[in-house]
Amino acid sequence: MKLSRHHLAALAAFLIWGFFPIPLRWLAGYASGQILFFRILISLLILLLLHSLGRRAAVRGVWAQWQTAAPAERRRVALSTGLGGLLLTSNWLLFIYVVNQVSVQAGSFAYLICPILTALLGFVVLGEKLRPNQWAAIGLSALSCALLGVGEIRMLLMSLVVASTYAAYLISQRSLQGYDRLVLLTVQLLLAAALVLPVAPLLGAEPLVGLQDGRLLLVTGLLSLGFTVVPLFLNLYALNVLPSGAVGIMMYLNPLVSFALAFLYFGEQATTTQVVAYGVILLSVVLYNLAFQPRSASTNP
Repeated sequence: MKLSRHHLAALAAFLIWGFFPIPLRWLAGYASGQILFFRILISLLILLLLHSLGRRAAVRGVWAQWQTAAPAERRRVALSTGLGGLLLTSNWLLFIYVVNQVSVQAGSFAYLICPILTALLGFVVLGEKLRPNQWAAIGLSALSCALLGVGEIRMLLMSLVVASTYAAYLISQRSLQGYDRLVLLTVQLLLAAALVLPVAPLLGAEPLVGLQDGRLLLVTGLLSLGFTVVPLFLNLYALNVLPSGAVGIMMYLNPLVSFALAFLYFGEQATTTQVVAYGVILLSVVLYNLAFQPRSASTNP
């Protein structure tokens, strides 16, 4: 299979996200809410700048699309966008806490199991069909969680909470097909900012103090631009041409790179039981994606 620039864009996006724990750990001494506040704020400012400079037509298009939609669709889009903002904010906060206060392994495991958990939620919430191999993968994932829970129940629970919030976010966005995702993300970050600002002290965030902290602003600026907006653009660019199944398979590069960093860069240790659990979840990932590979290969450019 020849790699096109769209393949390379998707691979670059997930590779960048895989290295996300490194700059995040530079802020391990800060409250998770403080990091969250400035990641939301700076990401939002970058997106607003991009829309004002070159995406005004896209913003107007989404607004016109929503205004001319039937009342039921407008309510559905508003609800899904608002719920998405809440879930995304929760996921970002939880992931920051898990990586900095629990372990990189826990954050990596969360995103390794997330696609399978999303499929299960799609079955329960949306009535989507699952193939036999996908059910088998879900069973193996459950076995992996059971193994990981032996002596590491806190790590398992935190991983499942992170995975569940992002899986729920993805499910909530299924009803927004046909709308510009970058514009909707901007709206969600506006809602996130409005949500976080009033409760900032409860999250440990101190906006006025943070504005005077050069280190915090520099690193959260890097997280916002280099590890949020840029890979998001690359991913959306790839999805403009590539089938979602092909991009979905590439997304496993993210947690696999993070796992490698956990052991090789951060020096984390794993028990024999954890290693077996990781092996089982990798087997479930392979099994889950077997049905997608032939189809993806035949439609790739």
